Amino acid sequence: MQQILEPRLFQKKVWGYFTQHGRTLPWRKTSNPYRILVSEIMLQQTQVDRVIPKYRAWCKRFPTIRALADAPRSEVLTMWQGLGYNRRALALHAAAKIIAQKKFPQEYESLLALPGIGPYTACAILAFAFNQPVVLIETNIRSVFIHYFFANQKNVHDRDILPIIEKTLDRRRPREWYWALMDYGAALKKTAGNASRRSAHYTKQSRFAGSDRQLRGQIVRYVGSQAASITNLKQHLTEARVAATDSRLKKILNDLTSEGFLARRGKKITLAL
Repeated sequence: MQQILEPRLFQKKVWGYFTQHGRTLPWRKTSNPYRILVSEIMLQQTQVDRVIPKYRAWCKRFPTIRALADAPRSEVLTMWQGLGYNRRALALHAAAKIIAQKKFPQEYESLLALPGIGPYTACAILAFAFNQPVVLIETNIRSVFIHYFFANQKNVHDRDILPIIEKTLDRRRPREWYWALMDYGAALKKTAGNASRRSAHYTKQSRFAGSDRQLRGQIVRYVGSQAASITNLKQHLTEARVAATDSRLKKILNDLTSEGFLARRGKKITLAL
């Protein structure tokens, strides 16, 4: 590991980039914890450019956590289409139902207990909604610290990065500091390569085309637009050039039904209410 830069010098470098090139994103214009929650769930494994229009449409349709909690599951899934990983929508809906009954939690353990919220998302909500100086790490932040403090090293573990993140944290402005780190990390990937590939936690995303994930998404999207039968669903998948044997389609339909995405009524398949 390289010698740790004096915190103020490192902060000056990151702040300098952010002052000139920081991104203006819709979820950075609010500290509303519900909207921060929505943005963080949407941003999981999804590119920023794809999230922006979906975030705006979502907040227009479900402006408050009560509006989301009261919405039918079928509408939630329909609004989510285009983001993928539909389980995130159901988890967000379930979390909204819990939070709507009480005050939005501001403690790490309480947030972690909610559906769909892991350690990073809990910390992100504390930082971006409540400006708490928590220590958090995600791919762009990881890239910055590996690039500067672990040059030419491989298999870098987060446990070695986290103490440096804590040492260099701007505790007066943690919200903006993490925005700055994320934007700087995104820029470094374009100019210096993806340093996160040298992380012990790096995994290459599996191929989407032909995957069960693609087939699941096509089914939910199609059924969300109209009630379907096995026959017209098969026809749609053929036209969409998504391969599905009868046994594979049957298994995925059963999985989607048991997971609460679909409802089966006789020969009709619809989104679950």
